Amino acid sequence: MNYASAYDTVNTQDRTTFIQRTYGHLALALGAFVGLEYWLLQQPWALKLAGSMTGHWWMVLIAFVGVSWLANWWAHSDTAPGVQYLGLGLYVVAEAFILLPLILFAQMKAPDTLVTAGYITGGLFAGLTAVVLLTGKDFSFLRIFLMVGGFVALGLIVTAMLFGFTLGWMFSAAMIVLCSGSILYNTSNVMRHYGVNQYVAASLALFASIATLFYYVLRLLLAFRSN
Repeated sequence: MNYASAYDTVNTQDRTTFIQRTYGHLALALGAFVGLEYWLLQQPWALKLAGSMTGHWWMVLIAFVGVSWLANWWAHSDTAPGVQYLGLGLYVVAEAFILLPLILFAQMKAPDTLVTAGYITGGLFAGLTAVVLLTGKDFSFLRIFLMVGGFVALGLIVTAMLFGFTLGWMFSAAMIVLCSGSILYNTSNVMRHYGVNQYVAASLALFASIATLFYYVLRLLLAFRSN
């Protein structure tokens, strides 16, 4: 018996099951996000909440960073599956709230941009996933570029808040490129590097990249619409 071949077969089967679970959980997370966002938009207090968030954006961003860290920590937990799901659920809720002001603004000013942003985000995600699958390339080398780009983006956001200027469409375009790199990186990790029991954490990473990409695609479309 060829033990190496048998081992490779088991590993391939485990990896295939892991990938199926990852994208299944991603689909559930996206569905929950859309459902929660739709529910929030129907609430009479949503506009007031969005206005309050915009007026205290420093606090909102700090809270989001803290919740994101906690959600990722729980999702990567090896102790209990329930804790991992709690992390994914917490992150979905956090994204629904952080995107609420922009989505409400788009709904009032240019509601068609919401559907367009959804289509563009979905198309980009599908295309970038296909790149990873068809090329078989390991995009883990992007990690350092994503880290540097993330710190630069954070610095620009903080600077803009301190000095009261608006980051224009070029910043949104740059963030779309950064998010696209994140999708390549995370998809490559799903195919190659995540442990086969880390499908909740993997789905959270993909969901975070998609949600952020949607945010900046929508922001870019609204910037072009206002010109």
